[in-house]
Amino acid sequence: MTAPTTSSATLRHRVRVAGVVQGVGFRPFVHRLATELDLAGHVGNDAEGVFVEVEGPTHDVERFEARLIAEAPPLAVIRDVEALPIETRGERGFQIVDSRSAGPVRTFVSPDVAVCSDCLQDLCDPDNRRYRYPFVNCTNCGPRFTITVRLPYDRPNTTMRGFGLCADCAREYRDPRDRRFHAEPIACAACGPRISFEGPRGGAVHGTDAAIAATQAAFARGEIVAVKGIGGYHLACDATSRFALQRLRRRKGRAEKPFAVMVRDLAVAEELAVIDASEATLLTGYQRPIVLLRQRAPSPLSPLVAPGNPYVGVLLAYTPLHHLLFDAAPGADGPAPRMLVMTSGNLGDEPICYEDGDARRRLVDIADAWLVHDRPIHVPCDDSVVRIESGEELPIRRSRGYAPLSVRLTFDSDPLVAVGGELKNTFCLASGRDAWMSQHVGDMGSVETLSAFERSTRQFAQIYEVGPERLAADGHPGYQTRRWAERHADRPVALVQHHHAHIASLMVEHQVPLGEQVLGYAFDGTGYGTDGAIWGGEVLVADYNGFVRAAHLRYVGLPGGDSVIRRPYRAALAYLRAAGIEWIAGMSCVDAASSRELAVIERQLERGFQCVPTSSMGRLFDAVSSLLGLRHIVSYEAQAAIELEAAAADHLRVAREYEFEIAGDEFDPSPVLRAIADDLRAGRAIGAIAAGFHLAVARLIGDSAERLRRETGIERVGLSGGVFQNVVLVRLARAELVGRGFSVLTHRLVPPNDGGLALGQAAVAGRRGPESWEEKG
Repeated sequence: MTAPTTSSATLRHRVRVAGVVQGVGFRPFVHRLATELDLAGHVGNDAEGVFVEVEGPTHDVERFEARLIAEAPPLAVIRDVEALPIETRGERGFQIVDSRSAGPVRTFVSPDVAVCSDCLQDLCDPDNRRYRYPFVNCTNCGPRFTITVRLPYDRPNTTMRGFGLCADCAREYRDPRDRRFHAEPIACAACGPRISFEGPRGGAVHGTDAAIAATQAAFARGEIVAVKGIGGYHLACDATSRFALQRLRRRKGRAEKPFAVMVRDLAVAEELAVIDASEATLLTGYQRPIVLLRQRAPSPLSPLVAPGNPYVGVLLAYTPLHHLLFDAAPGADGPAPRMLVMTSGNLGDEPICYEDGDARRRLVDIADAWLVHDRPIHVPCDDSVVRIESGEELPIRRSRGYAPLSVRLTFDSDPLVAVGGELKNTFCLASGRDAWMSQHVGDMGSVETLSAFERSTRQFAQIYEVGPERLAADGHPGYQTRRWAERHADRPVALVQHHHAHIASLMVEHQVPLGEQVLGYAFDGTGYGTDGAIWGGEVLVADYNGFVRAAHLRYVGLPGGDSVIRRPYRAALAYLRAAGIEWIAGMSCVDAASSRELAVIERQLERGFQCVPTSSMGRLFDAVSSLLGLRHIVSYEAQAAIELEAAAADHLRVAREYEFEIAGDEFDPSPVLRAIADDLRAGRAIGAIAAGFHLAVARLIGDSAERLRRETGIERVGLSGGVFQNVVLVRLARAELVGRGFSVLTHRLVPPNDGGLALGQAAVAGRRGPESWEEKG
């Protein structure tokens, strides 16, 4: 920006604004500001962001440039502002000019934004021409990312291009005083998208009120309705109906994994969950994620929403259509639902359905009825999931409302695509100082997910006009993402070690400069190590260029490979044997296996047959969960660890005292396991034992970090990997580290699980080049 001056001379500046400045009402804001200050010039979009030329008295131009940043629209994220003096023209008036599409794309797409309070007033006002219109929006809300085909963000470059504006909408679109001034998805009942309902016996019901009434009647009958939203289809049903939930679980093949619940507003959410101020802020923010909350007891929800789980995922209605579902339609036979299950419209861990034909094919055996609309979705985008940890967001799944997430690198990267991991897949496109994280894609175990991955990478490259010169992938030879990268090996492939990528993602989040190292604790379930073993309890001295494996959890051979993940009692038996603890009838994990299975496992452990050596902290959490009798067989990822965390949460004040042994560069859990076995025999409370285990892991982090600080001088500790989704552990570990004078890095932008892996891969590959491994020493 130019230095302030007191001159009243006329000058003209060319101003360039970069960041998330398209689709957030930035051009209308600039127009209003310039008009208020009686400045001449113009504003427009181009491939790099927003360009402005402004002319007038010097002090007014300076006021304009200061307010441009200070008063920017709430959804805008300004990265850079550059102002250069140019020749004055003596023109009058200020206008929005046509967008320019030439040049490399350097701007950012806005995420989709929940309906704003002003549009909700329009929706509910009988005298408003958009009364009960399911697609009401303005420059402050509505779809953005999911309808964007290319940049710059203008209506012809979105899926709204097929809907011409009626005279009334066109007048609003051109009126600088209207909040729909240049709102690209603007529409009304006369010219915009429409909804319809189709029941189990066929036959479409048209018209908003009739379709909503038919949908509400279907919910009342316990039916499952496929509802087309902003980023794809949901499967919805009455969250208080045991009958509906039984049918949904049976048809979706989802035995116990919790469902998310949508409610109209915060008041209803507080009926079913305990909500603190930070959680309330997150629930009501424009992103509208699913927030994991502690359930009230008794709960108005069916127990089948989250079986055996004290937490429930809650989200507030975020589109006008959702709000209409919670408001009894004119002529409806009964009341509107108050709480709806809203789960992704897919099978198992496949990607969300978003194309109408594909949804009809894949969801036909689940949905009884369909509530659809005719606005095409270009980019699928599932709901985001977050928790609150120490008053701050802890992302579990970053997608709708946040994606595409732009993160600034601390160095320049060649154009590349990092393909992420196998579970909770996301990918990352990087070029220069910019890294764009994709929406959640899914688990890469199906043809559908691989197809969605390929389609999404093409869409990103098209939107941002980046031609990747190389690829980055996880080093695991069995990962579909690595195989995909190697099939596209006309470009170099950089293989990045799994846990180094975890720590690097955290370093990028916190803008750790080049050349600086962190003590990175990467705790998760599975990651391919440089020695061919399965890692997961790692301490790395790491920077972007590479790492040294400074310490790790002691290897234990787990019998049966992947079956151990589904059967935590097998992990418990292996850890007990490694700790020298006899298998005795009456132990929960022993009783979970048949006598024949016990004999087979014993022989496997003796001979090392099909026993995969692992240093996984995630598997240790599973083992302790089974040892305590909490969970022996899981039906979804991390179920055993989730239940162990829940058992510990309310018993920290009475936690038992346990301690790992640190032997050289190994962490031995045997003393902890022996003490737990003794406490179980003594009849100690399960919650106190679970809390004691969490406290022991936190103290292990603190003790080992202190040792490594003496050796390395490093004062900064990072916590990453799926184990650190556990807020009890994160709080305890943070307290241990802060109390010892460490600076602690935890995830706030990308998930600690494999959903954040691609960002770390991009950072390592962007800095290091195409070499395959980067362990030092």
